[in-house]
Amino acid sequence: MKTILVMGGAGYIGSHTVKHLLDQGYQVVVADNLIYGHREAVDARATFVHADLLDSYSLEQIFKNHTIDAVVHFAAFAAVGESVENPERYYFNNVIGTVNLLHAMLSHGVKKIVFSSTCATYGEPQYTPIDEKHPQSPINPYGRTKLMIEQIFADYERAYGLQHIALRYFNAAGCAADGSIGESHTPETHLIPLVLKAIKGERADIKVFGTDYDTPDGTCIRDYIHVEDLASAHRLALEKLGSYNGCLNLGTGIGTSVKEIISAAEEVCGKPCPLQYVERRAGDPARLFADNASAKQVLGWEPKYIHIKDIIQTAWVWEQHKKY
Repeated sequence: MKTILVMGGAGYIGSHTVKHLLDQGYQVVVADNLIYGHREAVDARATFVHADLLDSYSLEQIFKNHTIDAVVHFAAFAAVGESVENPERYYFNNVIGTVNLLHAMLSHGVKKIVFSSTCATYGEPQYTPIDEKHPQSPINPYGRTKLMIEQIFADYERAYGLQHIALRYFNAAGCAADGSIGESHTPETHLIPLVLKAIKGERADIKVFGTDYDTPDGTCIRDYIHVEDLASAHRLALEKLGSYNGCLNLGTGIGTSVKEIISAAEEVCGKPCPLQYVERRAGDPARLFADNASAKQVLGWEPKYIHIKDIIQTAWVWEQHKKY
């Protein structure tokens, strides 16, 4: 397996995975519609194709013009709030788009795919840490689209021999250690870049949603996993296709609270973060972090970034010298 198609490879996690694959000696074709991705984020060593999951012709041309051995699929819409307000957009792009991609793959004899899934497929946690046996009951259209795609893969495995691994991320964070690429969303919804922007003065403050949760400091706890650790997991998953089909959690297994994130960012930056304490948001569980034992066992994967200050440091380097 040598040439990998990375769908959504101009996005945050996709671009870091592209860089990692190239550094590991793979040839990479990146396909992206650039609605949310950045052309500047695509490594110059990769071949770039402008394509869209809902444009079957553009997908067909990729497989016609390139010999693809396997696919890594990041090209889903991922804003929870927007998925509630406009579910049609999410079901079209995420579900129908993935079926279009699978059709193009199978038409050209490509039966290997690694998929960017999410812990949102679990819904409200019944226990933590969350393992892969935890019931899946997503509470928003975004999570439901990802669960549907996982189920489609299982059906395609039985019917067509599809080899698939779905990686259920917890909270992606951080940026490339060398500062070459990073996180740039419009609008930005992730906590760490929002905190850093507030420290820089680009935002008036950070809203802390609720301080009365059943956690040590009263704020929500999440599992922050560095984007380079996510990238290495995708490469390891590609190398396991054929010997393992199924879903794996990707997280550090360490829970970090909102207040701990803010304190760590203040230490890294040497400046205070302006705060505003407000009411809880609907649907925010108190604790959400991973049991990552299966990923370690199946993939031989081990996250390198386990200290939150180290993760934030890479994000701070990028935030000060953003290129896009």
